[in-house]
Amino acid sequence: MGAVKLLVGAIASAPAAPEPYAALAELWQDRRSELKESLEEGSSLSAVLAQAYFLFLEGDMDDAVMALGSVTGARPDVAWGAAPWFGDARFLGAVSAEALAEACLRTLDYGHDLDTDEMRERFAPWFHALDVVSERNPVPESLAAMARLPRACGRYELSFALCDRADAVDRVMWTAVARATTWRVMGDLDQAAEAFECALLLDCANWSLYLDLADVRAEQGDFAAAADLVEQGLEHEPHEVSLRAAGAAYRTRLSGSSDDLRALIALAPELANTTYRNLLIDYACAGPKLPRRLVAKAHRICKN
Repeated sequence: MGAVKLLVGAIASAPAAPEPYAALAELWQDRRSELKESLEEGSSLSAVLAQAYFLFLEGDMDDAVMALGSVTGARPDVAWGAAPWFGDARFLGAVSAEALAEACLRTLDYGHDLDTDEMRERFAPWFHALDVVSERNPVPESLAAMARLPRACGRYELSFALCDRADAVDRVMWTAVARATTWRVMGDLDQAAEAFECALLLDCANWSLYLDLADVRAEQGDFAAAADLVEQGLEHEPHEVSLRAAGAAYRTRLSGSSDDLRALIALAPELANTTYRNLLIDYACAGPKLPRRLVAKAHRICKN
């Protein structure tokens, strides 16, 4: 494994250089069984990157791209996608849309900020792969998942292009959600709401879509519509804590109900997403004529 780590270090310094990969290929040819055993037990970045290339050499393009996605998610500051094999016609012609979509999601696992010029340049090989594979194998659900990567990188036109390509095959809920989320990130709430409404037409029993659209309406300042949408979502999932908390927040903002604010305070510890929790509390505490002590109690939750 010492030689593998050394070569991975060389790849990290110059991801597009072919020489380290040639050396890895020789190692794989000479010591395949030994390397296979040691790499299967390893989870380090070096081990996973080497696995990605060895899987490519064996023709397992799906597992290769998912391994590279994991490495890229952990260290997006390196242009791992510049690897010669990642742009190879054999790879692009064989990798499945499902596997490439999963790899894209893995690049986002660690929540790094990818919306910079440097990141867009590093991910250029990924964008090329998305274009090639989505045209060859346009599976709508997979293309909707793929769209998350260019959106995270600020390549909104590519995200929409993937949605358009998916819709040309079949209109599915996930594509509408991908489109809505991209519009929302761009700040176009009217278009986002329209896309979420399309998603609801495709899956009218999905409680989370009612919440998504309710949250957009709240961003637009229409808390009456937001509260109504939450109630519709609760008809499908009456015990969902995020729906119950959002409903309490939006009703508080509308009416200044102390009981609804108390309900939100009680539900707040159950909300795993603290950013969303704090947003709901801020909405609620701006309701009319609420008792100051109750508002202060709610705000204290945001500080914890």
